Amino acid sequence: MLDCLIPASLAGTDAAALPLHLVTKAGLPALLDRLAPGQAAFLRASGFAAKANEVRLLPGGTGIEGAVAGLGEEPSSPWSYGGLPMALPEGTDWRLEGEADAPAALLGWCLGAYRYSRFKTPPRQPARLMQPPGTDTALAEARAICRGRDLINTPAGHLGPEELAEAVRALAADYGASCEVIEGQALAEGFPAVAVVGQGSPRAPRVAVLRWQGPGAGADAPLLALCGKGVCFDTGGLDLKPAAAMLRMKKDMGGAATMIAVAEMLMAAATPIRLLLLVGAVENSVSGTAFRPMDVIATRKGLTVEIGNTDAEGRLVLCDLLAFAAEQSPALVIDAATLTGAARVALGPDLPALFSDDAEVAKTILRYGLDVQDPVWQLPLHRSYVSWLDSNIADLNNVATKPMAGAVIAALFLRRFVPDDLPWAHVDLYAYNDQTRPGRPEGGEIQAARALARAVTALLLHRDNP
Repeated sequence: MLDCLIPASLAGTDAAALPLHLVTKAGLPALLDRLAPGQAAFLRASGFAAKANEVRLLPGGTGIEGAVAGLGEEPSSPWSYGGLPMALPEGTDWRLEGEADAPAALLGWCLGAYRYSRFKTPPRQPARLMQPPGTDTALAEARAICRGRDLINTPAGHLGPEELAEAVRALAADYGASCEVIEGQALAEGFPAVAVVGQGSPRAPRVAVLRWQGPGAGADAPLLALCGKGVCFDTGGLDLKPAAAMLRMKKDMGGAATMIAVAEMLMAAATPIRLLLLVGAVENSVSGTAFRPMDVIATRKGLTVEIGNTDAEGRLVLCDLLAFAAEQSPALVIDAATLTGAARVALGPDLPALFSDDAEVAKTILRYGLDVQDPVWQLPLHRSYVSWLDSNIADLNNVATKPMAGAVIAALFLRRFVPDDLPWAHVDLYAYNDQTRPGRPEGGEIQAARALARAVTALLLHRDNP
């Protein structure tokens, strides 16, 4: 899926690459002093001010002899470099010069070069960058993010539960992991809530289980469990969504794509941990076999759930995954989902909502989110609202009795399926760019994955953890 993407944005090491001078506003005077007098005069005359994403080509006797790109005030952000592949001339090769943060530059370049191209050839190819030394981690992160973007961008008619599970199987094959896909009667018995959510679709639900042990990780190495909501399309079920709300529901497996990306980052880094990745792959459809409002369903943990709304299906998928993960005695559990519109109302599309009642886990994820420009924002697990999930005929309802605090309520529902003494974090994300920005083209997006990969490494291996 990626092999045709990343090489298209990188130049070979023997390429006759042109110099690309990266400069902050503060460094502009020194750059002008170093450049050839004619080039410096051209920059001054054109009003170049080194603003973020500002680009000027440098003329010379042979045509283009280089380029200058502004970084604004903060050169460490990948998004300072994300517009360059499409701003520089197609078919040109470049090498970094000046004030560039090489890992951020490579990551931003690759993410900015990305375009989903399965059904339409992009109007142009990106300019290519020579990979700078010390950027292998950034390149691996870019590969994982672009794989996840491809999954989210694929129309639901081409990516159903089977195809999503096969994507997990393909990832396992790439990194020497094992993968089991649970379906049919085994799914109904072991993951009853997942089975119920998917029973209205002719495309059968399944759970993909990836297991991996890092190099040097013994049987007692810490186990990380990642759980992803993989609703390949969400009609809302019998509580049908309005047409406008259904338009982007191919992205409702964005949590699964994010957890797949985190898993790939950790495996690519040869992290010495044990890894368990669980993806609940389903389609929430309307049919005579779809589950109904006021049904009572079973869950893996043994709790019964009254269905207050069939459009609150993601938490039903995750609750079985969380219960299974807890049975494996992990050191840490993280789940991710495009779970609630309420989180978007509170934080907008760019800030995933983080829920955790483990202070160290929350603090570490927040810290790395800021460090790597992949932020999340913590919302409270306010226990006073737990009673809003009470049901008269089951252990709990899947929605609240009040139309408020929707993201908090969803997180509190999931909390019922995680043991109190087990470190756990829940990420409620949007997984989509509504418009193209540098490094973030319109379409599917992998959010918080880089922050989570760095944070879990620190938490489980006690590396640089405050």
